Amino acid sequence: MWERLAVRREQVTTGAGALPGAARVVHSRAGLPVALGSLLDLMGGGEATLIDPKKALPGRTTPMMVPDRHYVLGNKMQEVPEGYKVAVFANGCFWGSEKGIWRLPGEGIYSTAVGYCAGFTPNPTYEEACSGLTGHTEGVKVVYDPAKISFVDLLRWFWEAHDPCSGMGQGNDRGTQYRSGFYYFDEEQKALIEASKVAYEKALADAGKGRPITTEIAAASDYDQYGGLWFYGESYHQQYLAKPGARPYCSAQPQSVSLPPFETWAPAGLEHHKPTLPEGFWRLHAPGAGCKVVNAPNEPIEFVDLSTM
Repeated sequence: MWERLAVRREQVTTGAGALPGAARVVHSRAGLPVALGSLLDLMGGGEATLIDPKKALPGRTTPMMVPDRHYVLGNKMQEVPEGYKVAVFANGCFWGSEKGIWRLPGEGIYSTAVGYCAGFTPNPTYEEACSGLTGHTEGVKVVYDPAKISFVDLLRWFWEAHDPCSGMGQGNDRGTQYRSGFYYFDEEQKALIEASKVAYEKALADAGKGRPITTEIAAASDYDQYGGLWFYGESYHQQYLAKPGARPYCSAQPQSVSLPPFETWAPAGLEHHKPTLPEGFWRLHAPGAGCKVVNAPNEPIEFVDLSTM
């Protein structure tokens, strides 16, 4: 975690993305007091606890400025074309989480972005989110074409790309800002997330890694009272791992356990959400131990399913 903070300190204190007062990031998370739960967790004295919404930082009305277009895919960052869907999840450090999704093949991913989700402070900064005083977790927003890639494919990547049983943190990154979560925008997403959680928890147990999954599952609308579920992160965080000079940091802890076949856990009436990506893809490109995605090429994977020929 300290390596990651040092990397991010360098990012925010030099170059075009420099932030006022950012030299204080490493020492005190930009001068903000660290929430007691996060501090105890970092010191090994207990699990971090989510801040009371009434005690969260006030935030601001001005939204974060982000690039107009995705650094890798080239599409509009804040556009959701007609017929496309949105997914928002959190599974540890958002750098690697975002890259794993934008690399999925088949042109189903329109854009990805990193930001802060499921908190209580409108338009937080990175430093504020890291303080534990906003309630946010580092997240990824995905705009995708359901005609080309299934929500179930995104779910599979999500579960397999981290350790969903690790409570308030992921790997060496500890604190409420690294908690696992998936947030739904409709009842079908909710049913698929919940059913896949049950299936993956059993798969972990069958693999000898049986612990309760701690992933937070909540409706996006639950956060309307706090200004919304999602707030974009700073420009220097967007598609960070694709940019020159980026350091290949990732704290995620993939368990090398596959999500069981969709037909074994599909909710009744939602069979039409069957996966688009075949097993052949996952055999070659599933998340692996050590968060291998950080060193993978930046371009989307080119995959041809030879089994259909």
